[in-house]
Amino acid sequence: MDALLFVPVAVAISLTPGPNNFCGLNNGIRAGVGAALIATLGRVAAFAIFLVVSAVGLGAMLLASEAAFTVVKWVGALYLFWLGWRAWRSRAFSGLSMVEGEGAWVADSPVSLRALVAQEFLLGITNPKAIILFAAIFPQFIDPGQPAARQFLVLGSIYLAGEFVSTAVYATGGRQIRRFIRTSRVVVRLNKATGGFFMGAGGLLLATNR
Repeated sequence: MDALLFVPVAVAISLTPGPNNFCGLNNGIRAGVGAALIATLGRVAAFAIFLVVSAVGLGAMLLASEAAFTVVKWVGALYLFWLGWRAWRSRAFSGLSMVEGEGAWVADSPVSLRALVAQEFLLGITNPKAIILFAAIFPQFIDPGQPAARQFLVLGSIYLAGEFVSTAVYATGGRQIRRFIRTSRVVVRLNKATGGFFMGAGGLLLATNR
């Protein structure tokens, strides 16, 4: 096992655009970098489950099962479609209101960190691509001559840390985008873009093969 070699691979994979990273960007826009990082605990919990599943060999079994893979894929796609439809129809800016004459947004209700964590978890746990990742990529860095459990623990910890790095990058970018959102019309356009992305991701998920 070469943990140092795996670090750039883990960061590169975690930075790949997808539903969870877009969620981090969206959370950065609407709730701030800190809230987005806390919400990532949900994503990390979901991916940790997949890591355990892969470590005990169930990941390969899930990939081999057409029915199990299809169920996970459809549940994930339907959840993405629902998130997208809800965002598309929304005209609000997630508990924020514009300060008249200042062009700034302030919170008119507290951010529900529990809801953000739950959303990240559901996006992660219903994404079969994560199963493919952990079942296909991780074994390439496993040394058969060493205890597999320890190697999965080390590699998994590196990857999960990379998810926090990814969230920090996307959420910081989202926070900068927020500076340009100064009218309700822009909010509507942002919501439609968000909705379109989630629904598009749902469509791509349905096209995923094992």
